[in-house]
Amino acid sequence: MKKIEKKQKKPLVSAIIPTYNRGWIIKEAVDSVMSQDYREFELIIVDDGSTDNTPEILNSYRGDILVFKQENQGVSAARNRGIAEASGRFIAFLDSDDLWLPQKLFRQVEFFNKNPDAQICQTEEAWIRKGVRVNPKKRHKKPWGMIFEPSLALCLVSPSAVMIRRSLFEEVGGFDETLPACEDYDLWLRISCRYPVYLIDTPLIIKRGGHNDQLSASPGLDKFRIESLKKIVASDLLSGTQYKAAVKTLKEKCKVYAAGCLKRGREDEALYYTSLSDRF
Repeated sequence: MKKIEKKQKKPLVSAIIPTYNRGWIIKEAVDSVMSQDYREFELIIVDDGSTDNTPEILNSYRGDILVFKQENQGVSAARNRGIAEASGRFIAFLDSDDLWLPQKLFRQVEFFNKNPDAQICQTEEAWIRKGVRVNPKKRHKKPWGMIFEPSLALCLVSPSAVMIRRSLFEEVGGFDETLPACEDYDLWLRISCRYPVYLIDTPLIIKRGGHNDQLSASPGLDKFRIESLKKIVASDLLSGTQYKAAVKTLKEKCKVYAAGCLKRGREDEALYYTSLSDRF
């Protein structure tokens, strides 16, 4: 008699970890996902061309995780690959240097069950810098609701803290693979100008920083925020109030960045950003 294989149920949530040469820390991130109280998930890890011992560490999990390897293309391409391979109706990202606390997925799934019209929610977070707990400054406090305007000055959504309906990516697109940094800021602007971003006001992730390979610590990040602002201003997505706020922030960032370029002797670059500001 022919054996009939039972169809495997698709997970509700796809957890995605992009990683590159994080062998020194990736196991802690993976274990924090595998220790979740909520179990209806798949864990997808996109190894973005690691040359260290990351592959060996991931191989030790055998069939418990899904690993996709690609040539090094950057974090945006890695996250987009994870989205493309995902089976779940919800997407949750975890940066490979961060950790989830055990109730993270449970609390967010519970939130979406109670709020079926919600498209995205994030949780609060605890900050660790070089192994020491630190308190976020007032300007980093996470707002909720229509957060587009307060999000213009700096990124107020953490990739490791969000859960997003997968269908939302079909509407707004994925991460911009041309941006080497601030790719999350760019995506949150495209989402938050259209939809409220909800907040579970409980720290359910540990955000770790202070290490040398941290992208968010790279100098000159406003250059990439300016590119994101140019894109959103040129789109047809913004209301009149949102447009004015975005242009104001774009002009401010251009002036500050141009001044920094002049200080460092990069006169042509300074002229470009000054003229960009003057266009509006």
